[in-house]
Amino acid sequence: MNIKVCKFGGSSVKDSFQIEKVLNIVKEDKKRRVIVVSAPGRDEKYNEKITDHLLNLATQGNHFYEQKISITAKQSSNVIIEKFEKLCDNLNIEKKTLLEDLKKDLNNKTLKEDKRDAFFLSRGEHYNAKIISAFFKKSNLNAQLKLPEDFKFILSENFCDGKIKKETYKNIEKNFTFENDEIYVVPGFYGVTNSDEIAVMSRGGSDLTGGEIAYALDADMYENWTDTNGVYEVDPRIINDANVIPRLTFKEIRLLSSKGFNVFHFNAMLNCKKSKIPINVRNTNNPSHKGTMILDERVPMEDLVGIAKLDNMASIHIQKNMLGDEIGFTAELLKIFGEYNVNTYHYPTDKDDIAILVDQEDLKGKINNLRRQIEKRLQTNQITVTYHLSIITLVGIGLKENAFALVDAINALKNNNISFEMLDMSPSKVSFHIGVTQNIADAALRTLYEKLIKS
Repeated sequence: MNIKVCKFGGSSVKDSFQIEKVLNIVKEDKKRRVIVVSAPGRDEKYNEKITDHLLNLATQGNHFYEQKISITAKQSSNVIIEKFEKLCDNLNIEKKTLLEDLKKDLNNKTLKEDKRDAFFLSRGEHYNAKIISAFFKKSNLNAQLKLPEDFKFILSENFCDGKIKKETYKNIEKNFTFENDEIYVVPGFYGVTNSDEIAVMSRGGSDLTGGEIAYALDADMYENWTDTNGVYEVDPRIINDANVIPRLTFKEIRLLSSKGFNVFHFNAMLNCKKSKIPINVRNTNNPSHKGTMILDERVPMEDLVGIAKLDNMASIHIQKNMLGDEIGFTAELLKIFGEYNVNTYHYPTDKDDIAILVDQEDLKGKINNLRRQIEKRLQTNQITVTYHLSIITLVGIGLKENAFALVDAINALKNNNISFEMLDMSPSKVSFHIGVTQNIADAALRTLYEKLIKS
């Protein structure tokens, strides 16, 4: 279809001022026909996201308690109601029925455990979409609200991590007809099961909603509107003169996203990649900027396009004589990590050693028992855990043709007396990873940026 699917994140719809910006962006291009919206993000008054307040209410205050934040379930309920009431007032939207429905939903006592969490989590997108749709109509747009429960955006019954079911694509194609130049407003993040129960995707799921709708409609483009001009060469909070990357391939952005470039949910691009639908990352606060275009293919004008940094990593170094010859050792080791729900990056080193990289947050409350299980089941000689590591990942499809970039990186670190703990090149040869201690990670990042990108 000759349309664009646009997703606006939490910062883009956090208040009435931002929602008016969204309206102007939609009006500026008649191809913007599907508008996927998130729950309101944090603003000057509300330090926590509405989604977090909803989860706090669902868990009766435990969500914030576990983060050592002193906000009760009752306080979260008041914040949620006040937030949506303020949006209605500032946008001059009729609020009586909406607030009655919201209060009824927030007092739902019938659901238990994951079903309850999913239902409450979905309410941020649900009510924000209702408000934005009404505001669009009031502003003379032919806007229609499309709720996932109405057009059957079907998810699996893993209620807080739902996966798209294949029938969803046919449901979208059948219900989004564009017969009368409609602009469809869709809440992101949630769907329904085959039993019509509310389920949500993983956090950041509004990106997934947008990507799946773009795929189902074979859209010309999927625009992802956020609060940044695009994907930067390196974290602009550390390197303030970093530039936006004009073009990236799906492979490059996936590598960068998985290593700390949290622009959007990288699973959102899987089906767009399959259909070669371009994704354009844009800034709601600077709509004249062209942003970053993510494509299936680009001409590699440079070897290296971006450098990502993933902090708070830990390395678990395991030693056992001749483990490299022991059939099934690595499989059993990774099975143990899986049993403790610890995601792993593993880097075999030699016949007697293997190093497992993990997010050290995943080890909290688990490391003692994890170590015991590894020692008991695999009869290891020694296990050493190193905390506070940063993994710096250099990405670019041109690296395939220039392996000497790795040499340049090592020499740059050496010339600046920066030591590293780990070195690994990906099998695809479009990225390589350097592990350094976290206290020197920013210095290492600046050194590599200056030598390999800026110069």
